[in-house]
Amino acid sequence: MDESRKVLRVLNGETVFPPPVWLMRQAGRYLPEYRQVRKQAKGFLHLCYTPELAVEVTMQPISRFGFDAAILFSDILVIPDALDRNVRFEEGRGPLMTPIDAEGVARLDGSGFLDHLAPVMETVSRLRSDLPDETTLLGFCGAPWTVATYMIAGHGTPDQAPARRFAYEHPEAFDALIDLLADLSADYLCAQIEAGADAVQIFDSWAGVLGEVEFERYCAAPVAKIIRRVRERHAQAKIIAFAKGAGLLLENYRRRVGSDAVGLDWTVPLSFAKKLQVEGAVQGNLDPVRVVAGGKALDEGVDKILSELGEGPLIFNLGHGITPDADPAHVSQLVKRIRNA
Repeated sequence: MDESRKVLRVLNGETVFPPPVWLMRQAGRYLPEYRQVRKQAKGFLHLCYTPELAVEVTMQPISRFGFDAAILFSDILVIPDALDRNVRFEEGRGPLMTPIDAEGVARLDGSGFLDHLAPVMETVSRLRSDLPDETTLLGFCGAPWTVATYMIAGHGTPDQAPARRFAYEHPEAFDALIDLLADLSADYLCAQIEAGADAVQIFDSWAGVLGEVEFERYCAAPVAKIIRRVRERHAQAKIIAFAKGAGLLLENYRRRVGSDAVGLDWTVPLSFAKKLQVEGAVQGNLDPVRVVAGGKALDEGVDKILSELGEGPLIFNLGHGITPDADPAHVSQLVKRIRNA
């Protein structure tokens, strides 16, 4: 491990102060330089699959803000795209794809999916070569539950009721889908690590819509399977698990899944986060709207997290992705506030 990579030190359980910082969706529409590159691409997935462009937009926030980690520019839905689900992104509607039914699940064929995603691995390899030595390179994937919700509904929904209903009405088909996604996700993360990623994050963005039993079955167990399979091939792999909205279910989540760090959304009380931190690193959990507001609201949010969690292993981040209406000057304010603490 490169000792200059502060994120990796925290993932090993070390307390680093000021803590390292990166932001989910740090490469994105809030940056004017990203919007310029986006105009060059034929579509969002074209941007994800064109290494030259994906490297450029991944590097933009590193060049501008000097974050301690760069996260691969891609999307959680590249696996369903590799499964021929006709994934597409439409302005104002978000991701869309052909909905899948129980019969469709039985026909899914994951063989060769990594060939489809080879450009992503080329991007990872280029990034590790181009990034400063001290910058951690993060790969990622979507968690099976979250990816499955889009595959079943064909689009995002407020409460993922289509996927929840599918799981109740077709439990065998849904289990088969979750198992397949877990297997493919593990292979995908291993390929990213082999291409040069220093650590990886698993995004379960829709974990918060499930009850306790369903959370264990469809969120915790599949993520545990992914991590177990990754570590069978890469024993020292560093992994962050982010189950947005899981609340009190995070209490045993780290031990259940085996991750090195637990990502926290902004609704997680800092008193609870401090208890989770006793077991190891936590990541988060500033409200992204504070970055939009800037000024005193942003400073107070940063200071409170540093005060409550700064004496333990912490990776400073937002509680979810940065929003397009954030002012880059406010991001500079955030980084300066952390590093001058």
